[in-house]
Amino acid sequence: MHFRSCALTHPGMRREANEDSFCARPDLGLFVVADGLGGHPGGQLASRMVAEAMEATMAGTIDPAEAARLAIAPTTDVERRLRDGFHVAHERLALVAGEAADLYGMATTVAAVSLGDAGPGGCPAIVAHIGDSRVYRFHAGQFERLTSDHSWVEEQVRAGLLGREAAREHPWRSLITRAVSSSDDDVEPELRRLTLAPGDRVLICSDGLSSVLTDDQIAGVVGQPAAERVEETICESLVHMANLAGGPDNITVIVVSL
Repeated sequence: MHFRSCALTHPGMRREANEDSFCARPDLGLFVVADGLGGHPGGQLASRMVAEAMEATMAGTIDPAEAARLAIAPTTDVERRLRDGFHVAHERLALVAGEAADLYGMATTVAAVSLGDAGPGGCPAIVAHIGDSRVYRFHAGQFERLTSDHSWVEEQVRAGLLGREAAREHPWRSLITRAVSSSDDDVEPELRRLTLAPGDRVLICSDGLSSVLTDDQIAGVVGQPAAERVEETICESLVHMANLAGGPDNITVIVVSL
């Protein structure tokens, strides 16, 4: 099964720096969005380092000395490699922050999708995330979120203490409860396995998109019929819409069509 993809990032309308980073490696079946936490030191550096660590681990190109130090063994198990990628990312942040006091507390959210080799039953995929960067799927006319935000407002929604619409406007909506951080203990990502079908479309995005557009608005763009360069059109449209809505944060989107 072949797939097409496009990635696009934009600083938004109110930020001078872009603290988002991404990795789009169709040859590896790997797509990652990392959103450095605003208000923390080194957010831009943290997101870039984590995206690079995920890519190197999945590609098997990390330095042998680093692999030995972190007990990273070669494996064909994709889930194991994804978990190792998060571990390598955390350890790299901790190492850099340990050498520069002004980077203590550097942190980022991460959302990653790994696509395997397609078979008669479809294309196996693993979704892994920490924080509030999201992964969505458009399948058979239905748009669904595949990740659950690691945030204070999401916990309140799940507990029935806060409505979904109220959560979108809550002053604490950006309060993250889990992140890849140099100052915290190593955090295990939340993983989900699923099988994608021909015609499915996957969206990975930072909260610069999902915090200003509703799921229905996003679905209306992601669900466009297949056409030449439609992935590029979707990415450009989503970024444009987020900026029209105020663009209060950096915006990063990756679209993958099967």
